[in-house]
Amino acid sequence: MKKIAVTYENGQVFQHFGHTEKFKVYTVEDGAVQSAAILSANGSGHGALAGLLASSGVDTLICGGIGGGARMALAQAGIQLYGGVSGDADQAVADLLAGKLAYDPAAECHHHDEHHDHDCGGHHDHHCGGHGHSCGEH
Repeated sequence: MKKIAVTYENGQVFQHFGHTEKFKVYTVEDGAVQSAAILSANGSGHGALAGLLASSGVDTLICGGIGGGARMALAQAGIQLYGGVSGDADQAVADLLAGKLAYDPAAECHHHDEHHDHDCGGHHDHHCGGHGHSCGEH
């Protein structure tokens, strides 16, 4: 079972992770959404949001813009990040599950000098594969 959180406002992916007031959390089993619920951020700053998500059992986050500090906190919490996403939140989750979510690899590749040997220039959309690391493979 997976839990995917999306920064959420009026049905859309909210574009500022550190300022999000709520997440929509989707519980996924066997590749399909079983349920969804709204999780309030209660005015938590970006530093506390990773802990809030982790304590809720979230293992994947879809969001719009996100800063380096928040990325690090999510990585330390073991949460897979898909940043730079916009549009309908439900559709973003459906696209992720189908392996065709367009996201910004810059939000995914902040440590590419250490571990990866590929270019994350962002000149074209990248789509996430089953293992979540298709950045630069196209």
